[in-house]
Amino acid sequence: MQRITRIIFDHHPEKMSLFDQYNSLLVLLKPHLTERTFSILAIPKLIDDNQYIGWYSPLEGQPILLSEISAQSHKAKIENTLQNRINDIETAVKLMSITAEQQVFISSWLPRIKSLGNHIYVINDDPVIVNTFEDPILPAPAPVIPSKSFWHWWHFLLLALLLLALLGVLWYLFCPYGKAKPEPVVLDAKPVITQPVEENKQAEPVPEPITESKDPAPAPAAEPLPEPKVKNPPNCITKKEIQKNPNPSKMAIVFDNSLSMTVTLNEPPSEIKQYFQYMAYGYGRNFSEQERIKYEKRMTRLPTRLSSSKSVATSSIDSIQQNIDISLVTLTNCPAADVSPFYNYVNRRALKRKIKQLTPTGAGGGGTPLYSGLEKASKMLDGVKRDDYILIISDGEDNCTRNNICTLANYIAAQKPRLKINIVDIAGEHKIDCIANATGGKVYIAQSPKDLIQQMNKAVSNLKINRPVCQ
Repeated sequence: MQRITRIIFDHHPEKMSLFDQYNSLLVLLKPHLTERTFSILAIPKLIDDNQYIGWYSPLEGQPILLSEISAQSHKAKIENTLQNRINDIETAVKLMSITAEQQVFISSWLPRIKSLGNHIYVINDDPVIVNTFEDPILPAPAPVIPSKSFWHWWHFLLLALLLLALLGVLWYLFCPYGKAKPEPVVLDAKPVITQPVEENKQAEPVPEPITESKDPAPAPAAEPLPEPKVKNPPNCITKKEIQKNPNPSKMAIVFDNSLSMTVTLNEPPSEIKQYFQYMAYGYGRNFSEQERIKYEKRMTRLPTRLSSSKSVATSSIDSIQQNIDISLVTLTNCPAADVSPFYNYVNRRALKRKIKQLTPTGAGGGGTPLYSGLEKASKMLDGVKRDDYILIISDGEDNCTRNNICTLANYIAAQKPRLKINIVDIAGEHKIDCIANATGGKVYIAQSPKDLIQQMNKAVSNLKINRPVCQ
C-alpha cells in the first residue's frame, strides 16, 4: 500500500462527516467489487497528528496526475478505463443485497465519485480517484438535438380524422334513417274493452287460521358454553408483575462492529487466521492479481460474522421480557465505543433497525474498543439494587488500549455484584473469558451460522430475561 499524495485536512464538521462517510462507503463496496475495479478508489487515512489526509492505493508504480499526460491518445485511453470502472461500480450497486438506507447512501455518493473536481492519478495506466470532499461537479449533459418535425403534414391528417369523427356524431344525432318509426294512429278502430283485473282473478283459497294453545310449553334455555381455558407457557410473567415492579432490570448489548467482522463464517478458524495475516502483512508475491481477487471474495462472502450477528441479535431482542429496557454499545473504531440511550419495549423496532444499519469503517484505522465499551456499559447499569445484564457479541479482544480488561472486569464485579455478563465469542479464541468468569456469566463459542443461532439463544436464556407475558 503506497501513499499517492498528502492533503491538508480541513477539520470542519462537514468535512469530517464526509471523511467518515467515505470510509464507510469503501467498506460497503469492497466485498462486491473486483480488486481492479475497487483500485480506482484511493483510501484515505489521517496522518501527522490528524493534520493531513494521506491517500493510499494498493497499486504499485509512480503516480502521476492525469492532467499532466500530454499524449492525447494515451490520456483518452485512461479516461475510457476510468469511465468503464465507474460503470462497473454503478452496475455492482444495482445488484448488491443491501438495505434501502444503504442503497440511498451509496447512490448519494456516486455523483461525488464521478465529480470532475476530483484529482485523478495514474499508476501504470490504472486511474485512481482522490476525492476532494467538495460538492460534485458533473459533466454538462450532451445537447439534445431535436429530431426533424413531422408535424408539417401529419397535423392535416389528424385534423381530417377529427373532422370525420365530428361529422359521424352529427350524422348519428340528426339523420332520420335507422330510427324507430312511431306507429300510426287508426281512427276507425273500435276501442278494446278490457275487464278489470280483479274480475279475471280466480278466487284463492283462504288459509285456515292457526290456533295457538293457551299454555305453550316453554323452550328449554340454552346452556352457556364454557369459556376456553388459556394455557399459559411455563414461567411466564404476568402483566401485574410488570406493573408492580418499580425498578425492573436493564440490559446493554455490546456489539462488535469492527472491520474484522466482515470475514465469512464459512471458513475454518485456521483459514481466517491466515487471511488476517495477509491483511496485516501483505499477500506477498505468491498471489497473482486474479488469485487475490478470488481469495478476497471467498473470505468475505456471505454469511459473514457481521451479517449473521445482526440477524441473530435482532431476533433475540424479540424474546427479551417486555419490562427490560435495552441499550446498544457499538465497537466500531478506536479510541472509544458509541453508546445509545435505552430503548423500551415500544421502541424495540428502532433498536433493531439501528443494529441492521451498523457498518464497519476504516476511519481512524479501525479497531475494537472493547475496554471502552465494557466500561461505558457498566456505568449505565445499576447491578447493586437490582439484577442487570450485559451481553457481549465480539470476535476478539481490545486492540485500542493497553489497559487490562480482566482487571476492569474484576473491579465491576466488586462494585456491582448483581451485574452479570455473558459473552458470545465468534472467534473462539477465549481471550476475554475473564469478563464472564469475574461476573458469574458464561462464554458461548459460535464459529458457524448454526452455532451462532444456538449459542445466542443460550446466552439470552441463561440470563433468565426471556420470560413470555402470560395471557
